[in-house]
Amino acid sequence: MPFPQTSQPGSLQSALLARGIRLTRQRRIILEIIETAKQHLDAAQILRKAAKIDPAINRVTVYRTLSLLKRQGLVDELDLLHVKGDGHFYERRPKRDHMHMTCLRCGSVQEFESDLFDRVKGQVERDCQFHILIARFEIGGYCVKCRK
Repeated sequence: MPFPQTSQPGSLQSALLARGIRLTRQRRIILEIIETAKQHLDAAQILRKAAKIDPAINRVTVYRTLSLLKRQGLVDELDLLHVKGDGHFYERRPKRDHMHMTCLRCGSVQEFESDLFDRVKGQVERDCQFHILIARFEIGGYCVKCRK
């Protein structure tokens, strides 16, 4: 399953502007990289892509922008079973909770949405009297290519 496009390009910028948050040129570059990503990116990958556009962008700017986006509830930070060490990956907060299936051999990540997952969350809310704001479900195994 391809990496889902959960929002229109520019939506992170629009969300921050609507909240009165100033957008520097460097911050706009980082936001565009996250919004147009075709896969989950870690901070080092975001920095490499951003530095190609503006060599003055540094690691601190990337981490501060990611921290801002997390605080604003606009991106999720994932560890994806730590298959690539202790790295964390970032994705725009989706409209619908979904599962991540990570191949333990090649590290590929697939996403999956399911009505069953939504029903399980509903049952947890009812049975446990717990209001869920975010649910993450990670599955580790072997992808089709690695099983051959």
